[in-house]
Amino acid sequence: MSELVVARDLSKSYGATRALDQVSFRIGAGRIVGLIGPNGAGKTTALKALLGLTRFDGELAVLGLDPWRQRHRLMQDVCFIADVAVLPRWIRVRQLIDFVAGTHPRFRREICLQFLARTDVKPGSRIRELSKGMVTQVHLALVMAIDARLLVLDEPTLGLDILMRKYFYDTLLNEYFDQQRTILVTTHQVEEVEHILTDLLFIDHGRIVLDASMDAVQQEYAQVAVRPEQAAAARALGPLSERQGLGRVHMLFRGAAPADLEPLGEVGLPSVADLFVAVIQGARA
Repeated sequence: MSELVVARDLSKSYGATRALDQVSFRIGAGRIVGLIGPNGAGKTTALKALLGLTRFDGELAVLGLDPWRQRHRLMQDVCFIADVAVLPRWIRVRQLIDFVAGTHPRFRREICLQFLARTDVKPGSRIRELSKGMVTQVHLALVMAIDARLLVLDEPTLGLDILMRKYFYDTLLNEYFDQQRTILVTTHQVEEVEHILTDLLFIDHGRIVLDASMDAVQQEYAQVAVRPEQAAAARALGPLSERQGLGRVHMLFRGAAPADLEPLGEVGLPSVADLFVAVIQGARA
């Protein structure tokens, strides 16, 4: 199956609030997709729909299954890491590993132990004895050790220090991801994940405002550190956004010819964060 997720006109309301408003997108196999949006944009609702945790209007297929009606089957091939790791406080780490090994047929104990061996977590420790970061590490180790076709990550490194966050994403890319697995990640720390993403989904007010591969983004968008004397000429080309830098104005363009941009200043690729701000501001204008 080349497309693991297909959503058509996906909608969800909470009273008068339209959390998802006719959202349509597709996610293929072997992709790492960043679902990025401001607070209240609809990210959590979209994830709940994908995981079969809420009813919805429209059409949604995940691994060829209806997530609401066939959630039990779906969860055999899907793993989810929430932004808050909830684990029994009384249980010991080794007991937790034994439990997951005995209940999930695709759990790989050796992968879990390898991950934990690089942390300060002791197998004999109870969850209540661990710091918030250590609890997150245990949760990550358990979930990443499950051989799932779709891994959904919702702020997965919340509570981890910068070294462990880097280690987590390096491990995700080098030891977990392959062409048969797909990863969907939401995070506000986009600068930490943009180097591993293959696709972007920007969502705002329940609508998808950007759905593109990173290759397409790099071909269509450019950011220029414009020299002061070229500012007027650059603005004449209609930049999506601009911000003041040290001695230069940084402008973001869509679809502009390289030959038109090069005389203006140093041309480069926009960061995902800069692109996100420009697209969101443009969608709200």
